[in-house]
Amino acid sequence: MSETVDFDLIIKNVRVVRPNNNAIAHLDLGIKNGKFAHIAPEIKPELGKEIFDAKELLGFPGLVDSHQHIGIYQPLPQDAITETKAAAMGGVTTGLTYIRTGQYYLNRGGAYKDFFPEALKLSEGNFFVDYGYHLAPISSSHIDELQFLFEEYGVPSFKIFMFYGGYGLHGMSDQQNLFLMIDKSERYDFAHFEFIMRGLTKLRETYPEMQDYISLSLHCEIADILNAYTKIVQNDTSVTGLKAYSAARPPHSEALAIFIASYLAYETNCVNINLLHLSSQKALEAALMMQKTFPHINFRREVTVGHLLLDVDAPTGKWAKVNPPIRSREDVEYLWQAVLNRDIDWIVSDHACCSAEKKASSQDPENIWLARSGFGGTEYLLSGVFSEGSKRGMSDNHIAELLSWNPAQRYGLLEKGDIAVGYDADLVLFDPNETFVVRASESESQQGYTPFEGMELTGKVKSTFLRGNLIYNNGEVLGSPQGKYLSRPYKTVIS
Repeated sequence: MSETVDFDLIIKNVRVVRPNNNAIAHLDLGIKNGKFAHIAPEIKPELGKEIFDAKELLGFPGLVDSHQHIGIYQPLPQDAITETKAAAMGGVTTGLTYIRTGQYYLNRGGAYKDFFPEALKLSEGNFFVDYGYHLAPISSSHIDELQFLFEEYGVPSFKIFMFYGGYGLHGMSDQQNLFLMIDKSERYDFAHFEFIMRGLTKLRETYPEMQDYISLSLHCEIADILNAYTKIVQNDTSVTGLKAYSAARPPHSEALAIFIASYLAYETNCVNINLLHLSSQKALEAALMMQKTFPHINFRREVTVGHLLLDVDAPTGKWAKVNPPIRSREDVEYLWQAVLNRDIDWIVSDHACCSAEKKASSQDPENIWLARSGFGGTEYLLSGVFSEGSKRGMSDNHIAELLSWNPAQRYGLLEKGDIAVGYDADLVLFDPNETFVVRASESESQQGYTPFEGMELTGKVKSTFLRGNLIYNNGEVLGSPQGKYLSRPYKTVIS
């Protein structure tokens, strides 16, 4: 390396945590044009225009929170600003949002050729972190748009909400076509799911060089089971709160959905399948069974930080309502064992900011059935996983794989997820020894509460860099939104 090279920034004294590694190295990081340009045990300070001393903090790759719902409960531009500030304070530098036509989000139906440009326009200039979107084909005509969305906007990842066929976002519903804003003749059912898979198989065959990044994500619950069990549980007054909600959406509903989706994937040769937010032992056992049954299908298994930190006895009650539900402590521990066994591919927040006013019913605020589903948590992703994972013997390098590398690779973010020359200079400086108590009042999120309220976590984000720019430091989000939309696969030239 010539000593005439000038770096825009040198971050010195970093204990670098890389995925696919077994050690932590003490290194300096030279950054130029938003990329890691030189990494070495010692880089002379005079080679940098700016110097930042990391003071021996752990340096994780910027987190890729690949499951968010920005804009679901409040206008997209407003939600993007506040909730990506929360992401930055949690060490997240890339967020991928699941979005769809229908009620919520933009509150409109119709073609994605009209819907998605509007979503991108509303997004521009409002994200503090880099961002992308997964899209859900809701109507049959959306399947015909898959190739257009991939070619025009770099969207290679799509989603099916399996329970939407006969169930609402928050509970039982017989008005799904109104909710989804589709024609009366349309059906959001297993046949529709099959045709989505066939459409994605065709897209993969059209772009064989991109086939690794074209994938389908599934929310696995079966509406028929949810409807039946909700009626049973609502008539049993001995079960209340989160326990009742879990019983009304039982784990075997997840498992059955996984079986059905997996067979459809086999039938249609849709080989890249992401099983989202697995919440229970039964769901995970089903997922692993299907992996053995269909070994040629490239399954990925996801869990959320909420399902790893909370159980049905959580004191925050209704604030923790989410789909699929928070489960028993036995399920939580089973999920953790799966994480340690490397049966889980990534961990996400499933961040869906739902304000207190919208979350709980004003008429009956403690009624779990009237509460809305979903909550934020992207700001606690790294601290939550580190705090509980390290107690269980999880390595820092494994955490980097689950929170950065694995989702980046799956979703075509090929310059994200590692600390290496040529990659985006996304970095989280993290103090593994600092403990803090979670307080919603200290979050950048506009949610106003958190189901993690009062938890003591060990390990805290101190600084976050996005493409070499310091966007969060010592409790403060800095500057204006610098996040950019990522067309995927996102890759220039990695030397």
